[in-house]
Amino acid sequence: MAIIHHATLVPGKLDLIASWLERQPWGPGAPAAGRFERVGTYRFDDPQGEVGIEGFLVRSGEALLHLVLTYRGAPLDGAEDALIGTMEHSVLGTRWVYDAAGDPVGQAALIRGARGEQPQAVLEVHGPEGTTVRASDVRVRSLAAAAGGSEEQDAAPLRIARVLGTPGVPADTVTGRWLLVTSLDGEDATLAAAD
Repeated sequence: MAIIHHATLVPGKLDLIASWLERQPWGPGAPAAGRFERVGTYRFDDPQGEVGIEGFLVRSGEALLHLVLTYRGAPLDGAEDALIGTMEHSVLGTRWVYDAAGDPVGQAALIRGARGEQPQAVLEVHGPEGTTVRASDVRVRSLAAAAGGSEEQDAAPLRIARVLGTPGVPADTVTGRWLLVTSLDGEDATLAAAD
C-alpha cells in the first residue's frame, strides 16, 4: 500500500517534471510548467518500503507523455544521470527524485508489474481528517497472464514508453507477453514492457 501524505512540495511535482522534460530528447522542448496538464498517476510499492514509485501521464499540447519517478530520502549512489531534482516535502523532508529508468528499485517494480507479478499500489492517504484508502486515477494491468514467457525473456530489459501513441514501445510490434497498459479514453496504451 502506497502511503500518501497531505503535504506541501517545493518545487511542485509538475514544476520538477517540466524542468526535466525540457532536457530530454523525447520531451516537448522547453515548455513552461503551466503548459502541462496532469492526466493521471499510478503507483507501485517498494517491497522494502523505502522508495516511492509513481507513474505520471501528462499532456503537453497534443503529446501524451509517460514518465515514472522514484522518491528517495537520500541520494542514490551512481545514479546522477537519472536525478531529476530534489524537492522539500513538508512531512518527509528533502526527497531526491529520479527517473525510474535509472533507479534499480523503480526498474524492478515496473518489471514485476509488467510481468503480472506485482499489482499497482492501493493508496493510503494520510491527512488532517485521518486516513483514507483510495484507488489511483489511472488503472494499470498486465497482459502477462494472457501469454507465456521463457527464461530468455525473463532476462529481457525494461522498456518504458515515453511518448504514447508513437514509436518507443510500439503496440503493434510488441508480442503482448509482458505489457503494462492502461485504459485511457477507452483505448489501451502500452506504458512499459519487459518481454
